[in-house]
Amino acid sequence: MIKSFKAWKWFLLVVLLAGGGIAGYYAYSIAHFASSISTAQQSNPNTDPSGAGKGGELPDIPEWDGTEPVHLLLLGTDSRDTDSNGRSDSMMVATIDPVTKRTYLMSILRDTYVDIPGHGYSRINAAYSYGGAPLAMETVGRLLGIPIDHYVKIDFEGFKSLVDTVDGVEIDVEKDMKYTDGGDGHRYDIDLKKGVQTLDGTHALQYVRFRHDATSDFTRTERQRKFLTALAAKLQSSSSLLKLPSILNGVAPYIETNMSTSTMLKLARLGLDVNVSRTEKVQIPPNSLLEAKTVRGAAVLGVDEVRLRKYIEKMLNDSDEENEESVQE
Repeated sequence: MIKSFKAWKWFLLVVLLAGGGIAGYYAYSIAHFASSISTAQQSNPNTDPSGAGKGGELPDIPEWDGTEPVHLLLLGTDSRDTDSNGRSDSMMVATIDPVTKRTYLMSILRDTYVDIPGHGYSRINAAYSYGGAPLAMETVGRLLGIPIDHYVKIDFEGFKSLVDTVDGVEIDVEKDMKYTDGGDGHRYDIDLKKGVQTLDGTHALQYVRFRHDATSDFTRTERQRKFLTALAAKLQSSSSLLKLPSILNGVAPYIETNMSTSTMLKLARLGLDVNVSRTEKVQIPPNSLLEAKTVRGAAVLGVDEVRLRKYIEKMLNDSDEENEESVQE
């Protein structure tokens, strides 16, 4: 069974922004980290010009000038998978506006039924398996009506490494959570008890992956946002900032991005002005625009894409209003 895991992709942006506050002191570490994970100046071994199999060809990437909003596709892949593109049934879009200093995190529901260029209609999480990061960026950009030129891809082990490097994160686990799967020798079983506790990397992964709730993906997204708030606060603490070089070294092997070193350093510098804890976090599509559908016997989530693009435009231009109520028939 494919397991999805949305929230852990956000941690790279949190690291970059948290690190911005001491970018001068740790400039070398940040620059080294950025250059080690960027594929922008390298040939990508997963590139296949056909757009199938390992992944489509990455287009030329315009250098971000640091003045316009930047939209990043955050991809989560299951590090257990042996397929060329891995498993990606989790996607987020992070938007940072350097002028207003606003940040937005959009969780895309994996069952959203969309037209994937060259492949017809399917669940949006299929885009990555069909054509890698390039096709995923194109599909999500068309759905939301915004240009997406950059992606960040990370996996389970990177998330665990980050949490362990900051000595765990305190969280109030709202209920007992238990799930077993012998497919991986029980390596990713879930067994958590209710109550306040400090979760290490392994148990934090269990917490954000658990999806055996009545509302499945919807409830899990809420839980992941709760964890991210606590993780962001921990990353911005003085003890974590002092350990920034070791944090970056620990997570670098598990991250891939097409952002250039220059773009990542500009994002890091934004950390001086951006309050990560005030990030606006939303579900895409919002409940008011969802339509339950059945296609060939499978349950999917339909959405009016015209209304969704209006919703996104409204949110990015006026985040003070209640976005779901602002979308009119």
